[in-house]
Amino acid sequence: MPALSAILLAAQTAAVTPVRDERSLFHLPGPEEVRVQSVARTDNEQHWPFVPEEGLLMCVWSGGRKVVMFAAKPEGSETEARPDLVFVSTNPFDATLMNMGSTHLIAKTEGVGELIRRFAPFEQLGQRLCNQPQGARIGHGEL
Repeated sequence: MPALSAILLAAQTAAVTPVRDERSLFHLPGPEEVRVQSVARTDNEQHWPFVPEEGLLMCVWSGGRKVVMFAAKPEGSETEARPDLVFVSTNPFDATLMNMGSTHLIAKTEGVGELIRRFAPFEQLGQRLCNQPQGARIGHGEL
């Protein structure tokens, strides 16, 4: 029982005292904290990491940190409740295990190393997007 009390106290403390530029593990982001930008493959882009030619790059708070995701535009119905999402990360754990249900959206690569190299510019763009005011758009040449 003392262990459970310690865990609950730690969770409560984490929820009450976030460090600058961090959120607690239990923080649910509001609409004002989500940043979204449409992205599309250009004609000369050879290392596009996604199967869909276009989609939305998003930066949201999840698990106490900024997370970059790619959302494919839903095919057919525009009213689909949950879009397919890809976690865009240079962390091998996130890039592989977190995307196990979304492999149909990720372009085939030679391995995890190549996948991470393809994700890197999009993760950087998404992280920069998090630091922009809501509604801001980062231009193609600004990456």
